[in-house]
Amino acid sequence: MDREKTRIVALSGGVGGAKLVLGLSRVTAPGDVMVVANTGDDFEHLGLWVSPDVDTLMYTLADLADQDRGWGRRGETWTFLAALEALGGETWFRLGDGDLATHVARTKMLKSGRTLSQVTAEFCEQLGVPTRIWPMSDDKVWTRVRTVEGWLDFQDYFVRRRCEPVVLELAYDGARQAHALPEVLRALADPDLRAVVICPSNPLISIEPILAVPGIRQALKECSAPVVAVSPIIAGRAVKGPTAKIMRELGLEPSAASVARRYGDLLDGYIVDRQDAELCQDIGIPVIAAQTLMLTLGDREELARTVLACADAISERRP
Repeated sequence: MDREKTRIVALSGGVGGAKLVLGLSRVTAPGDVMVVANTGDDFEHLGLWVSPDVDTLMYTLADLADQDRGWGRRGETWTFLAALEALGGETWFRLGDGDLATHVARTKMLKSGRTLSQVTAEFCEQLGVPTRIWPMSDDKVWTRVRTVEGWLDFQDYFVRRRCEPVVLELAYDGARQAHALPEVLRALADPDLRAVVICPSNPLISIEPILAVPGIRQALKECSAPVVAVSPIIAGRAVKGPTAKIMRELGLEPSAASVARRYGDLLDGYIVDRQDAELCQDIGIPVIAAQTLMLTLGDREELARTVLACADAISERRP
């Protein structure tokens, strides 16, 4: 492998993806990892602009994330939410006091004319996060879910309704009109890019909204670096979230092999859990079996090393 190739681009949703991004950031030099974050989950709540996946990545990399709860900030307090409830306000989307500060500051900055990517870069600088987190677009994209009860905005389905309604269809409103960040396209076109990593995020509601933004899928196909994905499914079950449920309801087999087929010709390599090794030997690309359940910081670092070793091995075999 060309030792000068150190930069890594990771496509990520929230919790599962953030764990691997943290591992990647710890086994590489500061600033070598660049994250393209899903913003299809973003929405306006109580007059504030909330970017759940961006914030999960930011809090995780700043060592502020609540590991026990799996979302939000560690050591959170809930004075605002309690006061809002006493006034009869909407409390279905839980905003802690520290998290609220992020949304208030973001909304003010966006209203002043700054872009989401500019705001995110400033927040990361303030929090001491060297990893660059790029929203997939500065334009608004909304993931919507058609259920047996009709169309729902994603957060209504995911949080308010707790993923209970049966899913019939997913749509990424605004994606066709959105523009990929120039920084993302430049990074994917960099001839010195070491690897592109598709994190173990929900392929349908975290990764595909990113791929729906014009230019990004084609840039992945044309990039010189290997594209390696990590399966979010272990033995037919999702580690966290509604991935397996949504796949079943859309007529897709909830399996590691099914996720690989979904990504199709984007992939050069695939990392699956050891429990799924035999099921993924015939998908047509190199498959590495590893422990993909990341319970500890050591697990995250080890999986990151496995992903990069897979990418490096693919590069070495290329002419």
